[in-house]
Amino acid sequence: MIQQIRIGDIPTIIWGARSDRVYLWVHGKMSRKEKARSFAEIANSKGYQVVSFDLPQHGERIHEADRCDIWNGIRDLTIVAEYVSFEWKDVSLYACSLGVYFVLHAYQNLTFKKCLFQSPIVDMEYLIRSMMSWFDVSEERLFREKEVNTPIDVLSWDYYQFVKAHPIEKWDNPTMILYGGKDDLPSGEVIHNFADQFFCDLLIAENSEHAFGTEADGIIVSEWLNSGI
Repeated sequence: MIQQIRIGDIPTIIWGARSDRVYLWVHGKMSRKEKARSFAEIANSKGYQVVSFDLPQHGERIHEADRCDIWNGIRDLTIVAEYVSFEWKDVSLYACSLGVYFVLHAYQNLTFKKCLFQSPIVDMEYLIRSMMSWFDVSEERLFREKEVNTPIDVLSWDYYQFVKAHPIEKWDNPTMILYGGKDDLPSGEVIHNFADQFFCDLLIAENSEHAFGTEADGIIVSEWLNSGI
């Protein structure tokens, strides 16, 4: 059972038959709400509904002027969470990659029954500094030009200043993390430090990359979801 709705102006899918239990599903960069299908199949079989939605510049919102940045991400996640908390009593959370970073800011004062983070970006300052090193962009250049295009994304001085001023210092929800040992976006040290600081259950798939895109990766993700949902 699939229901397509809008929460405000945000295209949203509700997966599964009516239940008091729900997972809010937050995608990462270059994804969209429809990618929740395989997750929803597992969650629905365990008695959960799933709510997935498009972040700015993704899915049905691909041509929007609003950027998929921390400010718009927090805005949209807040709108969706208000709807979900009104409609369901028992709310859990799944987030992937960049979606995790948005979640850690937007939802740091909310309570979830369970949280599942896949390939999480938990330290954006580390990632931005890495990108600056990969593409030979100095702080002085970024300050001077304000924005610098790279093959991965636009480096923004304002974004950089935000993440330096707002490190993740609070996350009180029970959380399971799946991380690929060959992921070069967050380092293993960054993930271990986050997991230790916030008492997360951490599973490292040694041969997997950030996207978990191979057939073998699909089995790993499926088994992890089945054990965690």
